[in-house]
Amino acid sequence: MTKITQIFFDCDNTLVLSEELAFEACADLANEILASRNIPDRYTGSQLIQDFVGQNFRGMMVSLQAKYKFEIPSDELERYVKEEENRVIAKLEERAQPCPGANAELERVHKAGKYGLAVVSSSALRRVLASIKKVGQDKYFDPKFVFSAASSLPKPTSKPDPAIYQYALEIVRRKPEEAVAIEDSKSGALSAIRAGIPVIGYVGPYEGETKKMEMAKLLTDLGAKVIMRDWAEFQTCLSQIEAADTKENDHGKQGASAFHTKL
Repeated sequence: MTKITQIFFDCDNTLVLSEELAFEACADLANEILASRNIPDRYTGSQLIQDFVGQNFRGMMVSLQAKYKFEIPSDELERYVKEEENRVIAKLEERAQPCPGANAELERVHKAGKYGLAVVSSSALRRVLASIKKVGQDKYFDPKFVFSAASSLPKPTSKPDPAIYQYALEIVRRKPEEAVAIEDSKSGALSAIRAGIPVIGYVGPYEGETKKMEMAKLLTDLGAKVIMRDWAEFQTCLSQIEAADTKENDHGKQGASAFHTKL
């Protein structure tokens, strides 16, 4: 049996209710960019969430350039990335709230001391740190274990690229099977799964039962091991993953014994 010793938390809409605020700021800037290219389409924050949830701003800009067939020079893109970061952080510092139940569960897990805790996000590091500080979660995470696909890697990327999870595993010195990731989006879940990490799919932030069920099915189909609707279910979900891992290992041992018996 491989014991789970590391928990990786996505930040946006997993620990902190930040996506809606971030996409408000993001939509304003995306529309300015489209207008500067004489492209008539405009986005609201909710439309951006629907199309690009789980991606960072850089990833969104790559998608928008492909969709509308235009190109942003690299130096201009870097200016936009920094501007978006500043606008989002301003909104987060003013209005961000924790996901319901997240703080209580973090306190419980931190106090137990059984697991290493880290944040793994697509968002810029400044934004992640501002988010968890605003909602009082920064005390649970050593800053060197807050990882950003946009800021922590030699080459910036975004989930669903598994690079940020692979990097996080390297830094915390864990094997993929020794960790669990909590993710709320398709891109986030894919990033962890492609890195070989078992995923708890979190659907708490989605509005309405229909949307929750849709996301639960999507995340399950992608390969999430278990679905969590509320942070109060976290310990149960974690236990289910650990128990499943034990059964798989026991099954493997039984199969090996049977094989040797036949020989």
